[in-house]
Amino acid sequence: MCPVQELQDRVAQNRLHHFEMVPGTEKDRRPKGDPLRAVKEYARPAAGKDATNPTDLRPPAVLLKTVHYLINEIAATPSRHPWTEVYGFVFDRLRSVKQDMIIQRVSGSECAALLEPIVRFLIYASYRLCGEPLRLYDPRINDTHLQEYLSWLLDCYTADGGPNPNQEEFQALGLLYNLDSMRARQHAMELPQQLRTSSSVTLAMSIGQAFLERNPVRLLRLAGGLSFLQTCALHRHLVACRRDLLLIYSHGFSSRNCRFPLDRLARLLHLDSALAAQLCQLCGLRVDLENQVLFSKSAFVEPKQTSLDCKLYHRKISEKQTSLSRLLLRGLHETNTD
Repeated sequence: MCPVQELQDRVAQNRLHHFEMVPGTEKDRRPKGDPLRAVKEYARPAAGKDATNPTDLRPPAVLLKTVHYLINEIAATPSRHPWTEVYGFVFDRLRSVKQDMIIQRVSGSECAALLEPIVRFLIYASYRLCGEPLRLYDPRINDTHLQEYLSWLLDCYTADGGPNPNQEEFQALGLLYNLDSMRARQHAMELPQQLRTSSSVTLAMSIGQAFLERNPVRLLRLAGGLSFLQTCALHRHLVACRRDLLLIYSHGFSSRNCRFPLDRLARLLHLDSALAAQLCQLCGLRVDLENQVLFSKSAFVEPKQTSLDCKLYHRKISEKQTSLSRLLLRGLHETNTD
């Protein structure tokens, strides 16, 4: 997974990541590199450097083995932490995989097989690392790369022409992640009828329609039928969706004598009562001692972005999680009926 010369150079320069060291030598003055664990790192193209040297390029079969190693042995291993460090290592090595793919012009089913687990990993990372400090995780950089990989993958499906067993999954993921994109919606509407009417794409389109109509109650209800990875793709839109629900109800139930049961509101928001009450308070809405919400259009305030800690609302999503390795490599469609 790593050219011999690069491994030797990085050992000599003490540039090995501890994931690549021979176990037991991590604290040595010059740790030993493990050829079975070292992975070619990303390097920007440099003037005068031959990027097409066959000894430095990994063929598609080796690239696929590399991606599976990064997912199985690094990203999905619970003992490896903190996960921000895991993400940083895997993200860099996946960029190197992409570099080798571009140089060799990998295409067709080989290209799709490489891109699919990468897209799953980046979608999962956008959920797992949401709210982390910028010095550890930059959501904009992750989004930029995810959009590029996703676009490349969907173009692969189009160019290949034939049926792909995972195409339905990724067409739906693209719609859910880009819920506010008319371009993504237009692309989905131009899909072949069999694919466009498949269960995952139909559900994603319905959620997108609810988003366009500003119908957060329907959107959150439909989101309950998504798999874990699909919910990870959608999750970046959920805080704004819940805020919209409170804004609409603040106008619709704005009355001195009106009381709305907190437990019923929590079910509509798909949160537990404590988090629903906290979200109400962030929006300037009062919850009385009898757990009744007092909606008021004059009292509603826009919550500060810094006060909306997305991680607080992750529990419902986490309940859907399955084996991370199986999830990222095969994209299980396990629906939660909650």
